[in-house]
This record gives sequence, structure tokens and C-alpha cells, in this order.
Amino acid sequence: MLSRDDCSTLDNVFELQLADDILARIRALDGRYHERAYLFVLAALEYCQRKRKVRGHISGGELAYSCRDFALEQFGLTARTVLSHWGIEATDDIGRIVFVLIEIGLLIRHPNDRVEDFQGVYDFSEAFEGDYPWAGIGRAGRVV
Repeated sequence: MLSRDDCSTLDNVFELQLADDILARIRALDGRYHERAYLFVLAALEYCQRKRKVRGHISGGELAYSCRDFALEQFGLTARTVLSHWGIEATDDIGRIVFVLIEIGLLIRHPNDRVEDFQGVYDFSEAFEGDYPWAGIGRAGRVV
């Protein structure tokens, strides 16, 4: 007979196996992004859902902006560097990641969703460098 601790350990093993299987399927479909890029997009999706009053469909543009906001919140000034290390250089990359997650069954596609919805939503240079909310510094480098 299994104890409660044994069941917990088995659950952890099954979760790890599931994660390994999912990551293997992702790598087989598209190996250009680090596995953390996929986890980041899933976390940003959840971040977006938690900010809403009611959970529901999120557009490509809305998810792209949530990725920006979540990255800035999590990584601050290093957000662009972290995303770049994972292979995310533009909002187009977020779209490609989302559609891989759809293809392996982790996300559900709305009939009107297209990978093109993520193209050029914002410029990474502006979003992560130009528009960063520097405390005490105005746009032209003026101390405020």
C-alpha cells in the first residue's frame, strides 16, 4: 500500500514525465526557442488572465503587450536581454511560440486567431529601452 508521501512523489514523477514529453514535442516542432521562452509565454498568458475580471480569449496584440509588461515586471532593465537569450527578439516570435503551443495542444485557437496577429505589435527597442519607466529621469535625460 502507498503512503501519502509515496503518492506525492509519484505525482511529481508523473508531472516531470509530462513536462519532459511536452518539451520533447515542442523541440520536435520548433527548436529555435529556448524551452523557457515557452514557459514565459504561458506565464504571461496567465498574468494577463489574472488582470481581467473574467477569464476568456486573449488577442495576439493583448498577449504581446502582456508579455512586455510581465517581462518588465519580472526582469526589469534586463527584460530585453533575457528574452533575447531565449530567442524572443520581436512580437512575431511570441506569435510563433503561441502557435507551437496550440499545435501541441496546450493552448486553444480561436477561429479568427492568426500568427500574423503578433507581427509588429510593438518595437522591442522602444518597449524595453525607450519607454522604460526610469525613476527620476524624463524622456530627454532630464532629471525630474
